[in-house]
Amino acid sequence: MPGAPFRVLLVEDSKRLAERLREALEQLEEVNVVATVDDEKSAVDIARRESIDVMVLDLQLREGTGFGVLKALGDVRPAVIVLTNYALPEYQRRATELGVEYFLNKSRDYEKLPDIILSLKDKARH
Repeated sequence: MPGAPFRVLLVEDSKRLAERLREALEQLEEVNVVATVDDEKSAVDIARRESIDVMVLDLQLREGTGFGVLKALGDVRPAVIVLTNYALPEYQRRATELGVEYFLNKSRDYEKLPDIILSLKDKARH
């Protein structure tokens, strides 16, 4: 018997990539992309207003940054997967300090995202 959909918030400033991510994630069973936004304020507003299970978060946004989103939400937030072109060691270290569950390089790790989402979904169900 299927459970409630696993709710994902995409925070990505590249419209093309956001569309590709949304299409890939919506192919996953019981995964629902709640919204796709491209700026810090919208990401924070939706994460606070909606029941989100996981946020896929870019660091460089149209307005603001992924780090700004993390700081604004603090510890009361969904699981976070950072997906960035700026996979610098200092950014990864900062993301880890802020409690990010996964830190992925867009160009190298993009294809891992669906499997990571499914593993987070499975963990949440058990």
